[in-house]
Amino acid sequence: MLNVPTQSFPAPSSQQRVSPSGQSGRSKVALKPGHSLMDWIRFSKSGKDLTGLRGRLIEVTQEELQKHNTRNDCWTCIRGLVYNVTPYMDYHPGGEEELMKAAGIDGTDLFDQVHRWVNYESMLKECLVGRMATKVTTAIKAIVPPPPLTGLAPPMSVAPPPDKDSRPRYDWFQTDVAVHLVVYAKRKIPGSGCTTVDLRSGVLRLELLLGKMSYMIHLRDHDFFAVNTAFSVGKIQLSIRKQDKGKWTSLGQPQELHNTFVQKKDRAPFYRDCVLVSKTEVNHNTHVFRLQLPRGTVVHVPVGKHVYLKASIQGTVVRAYTPVDQNLAAAGSSHLSSQESDLYLMIKVYPEGVLTQHLNTLLTGDRISVSGPEGTFSVRRLRDVTHLYLLAAGTGFTPMTRLIRLAQDIDTIRWELLLFFNRREEDILWRCQLDQLAADDERFQVEHVLSDPCESWSGRKGRVDESMLRDFLNRPEGSKCYVCVCGPTAFTELTIGLLKLQGFSEDELHAFRG
Repeated sequence: MLNVPTQSFPAPSSQQRVSPSGQSGRSKVALKPGHSLMDWIRFSKSGKDLTGLRGRLIEVTQEELQKHNTRNDCWTCIRGLVYNVTPYMDYHPGGEEELMKAAGIDGTDLFDQVHRWVNYESMLKECLVGRMATKVTTAIKAIVPPPPLTGLAPPMSVAPPPDKDSRPRYDWFQTDVAVHLVVYAKRKIPGSGCTTVDLRSGVLRLELLLGKMSYMIHLRDHDFFAVNTAFSVGKIQLSIRKQDKGKWTSLGQPQELHNTFVQKKDRAPFYRDCVLVSKTEVNHNTHVFRLQLPRGTVVHVPVGKHVYLKASIQGTVVRAYTPVDQNLAAAGSSHLSSQESDLYLMIKVYPEGVLTQHLNTLLTGDRISVSGPEGTFSVRRLRDVTHLYLLAAGTGFTPMTRLIRLAQDIDTIRWELLLFFNRREEDILWRCQLDQLAADDERFQVEHVLSDPCESWSGRKGRVDESMLRDFLNRPEGSKCYVCVCGPTAFTELTIGLLKLQGFSEDELHAFRG
């Protein structure tokens, strides 16, 4: 699918590398001379008509899209936007064959399978043909808000509007000093981790994540001043403090994405600029970066979810990272999301890592673009689990940090084991904290495995294999087991395969992938 021809993601030495062979999971072709990333950028900015429409943007029907399905006339759709990718064919590192898989069709799913994080809007900006046509009734329903409440009753007394379908709805009421927006999810919601809020230049953007679906409130035209959220069964309330006293006659002007309910994968990641507050050394090549969210932004990342960092370095570079807590002891009480307003990212700095080298040069007060929560993990999968096994290699440890403490709050979990694979002893992250937790909690055990240990190492040696997993992953009669795996893709794919050979089913396994 569409691929930004920058350095591959993740970096070759990254713990998030995706490939069972240790190489890129997608084949590359040799590009012709003069067809590098910088060549494409120069070409796309040359002023040439790359769409064939002489600067016009059109509405594209399904029938029209299907007509453009050849090598010399290739259109594709990503998240409702149609691009003429014909000029990009010779610049695509994956080759013509990969790009043609999405010719004349909606290529969103194909694109997301390879690199959801890619900033295709910028890369293909000059190739934009227009939007996919939508039915009139659908468009009207997406932008017209329901009528406002007239009473000034407190939040808990507002009854949800009657509606037989499962689509979330919203309503609002106001006092002299605040406006209260209530979203009725029409289902059980997991808590604060399912909502992100951004106030920016008079524009309110609220996204509610409900499983694989995403509901959006998107309004402008009011001087929103401050925001906070509250949760109860089946609904979320957003309270907005007014800049000036006075009665609002409307909640605001609906924007393009307002009142839409779509699959999460069909929404492009939304970024906000965060400030670097501090950088704390973990070991010789890994730091915890503390990032402060901008004023008017509420983002709580649920356990097991990741965020994307984006920077402009020889083009746009995007990488996925899983937030951690300040330390293992701080991870304790909330199993839904971190209630700390700042984000903590444990990041290994690679000698040839484009983004990590850039991050390592940032000073306190510098900014970096951060997305909202992404990922497929759900804490509901741990319901009734009795034995939790966590298998991590290198910085694949990061999603495990909050899972470790989450398990402390789940009464059904009787045994929790972390198998932590590293190259050398000095590479082990948070070793003292892990060992202390194992000493304090009889339910938790950590086993360190080194592939290149020094002579004095007395612990486990080697790499993940069938006999090692058989030794540590017990399945007592009557137990319910769950296994989480994260690390370089070669490690992840091998480990998942070995676990399946031992009888673990798909429902008992989760692989974290960026």
